[in-house]
Amino acid sequence: MNRRLRIGLLAVGGLLMGILVAALVATYVVLQPERFTAMLQSRAEEAGLDLGLASPASPTLWPKPALELEGLTLRARGSGTPLIVASRGKLVLPWRTLLGQDTTVSRLEVEGARIDMDAVSAYIDTLPSRPSTAGAILPGIDAGFRVTRGTLTRGNRLLLSNVDIDAGRLADGRVFDLRLAASSSEKPYSMTLRTRPVLSRGVLTLNDLTLDLASQDRFAASLRGEATWRGGADVGASLAGRMTRHDASPFDVVLNVTPANQQDPLFVALKLDGPTDHADLRVPPLAVAEWWSGINAGGAPTLPPLLGSVDAAAIDTDSVHIKGLHIRATPDVTPVIAPASASTAARPATGLMP
Repeated sequence: MNRRLRIGLLAVGGLLMGILVAALVATYVVLQPERFTAMLQSRAEEAGLDLGLASPASPTLWPKPALELEGLTLRARGSGTPLIVASRGKLVLPWRTLLGQDTTVSRLEVEGARIDMDAVSAYIDTLPSRPSTAGAILPGIDAGFRVTRGTLTRGNRLLLSNVDIDAGRLADGRVFDLRLAASSSEKPYSMTLRTRPVLSRGVLTLNDLTLDLASQDRFAASLRGEATWRGGADVGASLAGRMTRHDASPFDVVLNVTPANQQDPLFVALKLDGPTDHADLRVPPLAVAEWWSGINAGGAPTLPPLLGSVDAAAIDTDSVHIKGLHIRATPDVTPVIAPASASTAARPATGLMP
């Protein structure tokens, strides 16, 4: 290589390096990471939360303008236990941010997040309660968000692992998509929700609602319908669809939610109809939640507060195998369970005969 060509290549390389350094400096100056960090912390403070970062945010331009965040911690003000701890995050920004004025965030991405449900519940309890007569609200989410490699815990107890949440912008009249995947006891589950929320005169309607639930090699359900919320416990929904099962006959599914009134609590009515299995249940979700809390607190094992009937030719769930199961549950009457035969992988199980 002659001397003139070598000098030319070095000059071009130096020029490119200068342009790159100038671009990085300009990116930092234009994006001004400290203003976005201050904006996030200010919004957290407005909600009674403290947001901490292990190191200052760093800007990047590829593949889109963004700010990299390291070591995120979000906790309720005055609380020692964080609601969320994440190894890293990213604020994806629109290109117009490079003009230097706009502080809009188009997407929030969080990786390695640990969410403590006890801390979240404690924070929710500190929020001011809304009057029971207040209408519905739609909490707007200006930016979409993504959580990857997350875990859901209750104190030191693991609830869900491999949590992946992907949601779009939530706004009145705009189609909203939510995808959730997680593992429980090493079994993967997924949920996809799509709807178009409309808020009018204190009534929130979820139009064109589609709900898909699945567990790999176990079942898949797809429901369609709509839901409404008028505030408080005034919730209604009507969904119908089909559930397929691995190595078993499919179900037709009808799901209805009836709001609470002066006589009855909020109920979820579920009907399953298959060639050999049928279920017609009414589930009071608040009572079930209270029952489940009692079980977790070490209370005596009891049957869940369900109403209705179940007729199943066979139930095969993990180590539990039941044949000829019949359940009848009516108000103020202990449910009667009549299995023809039941067994588990560990030891025989017995049922109550009517």
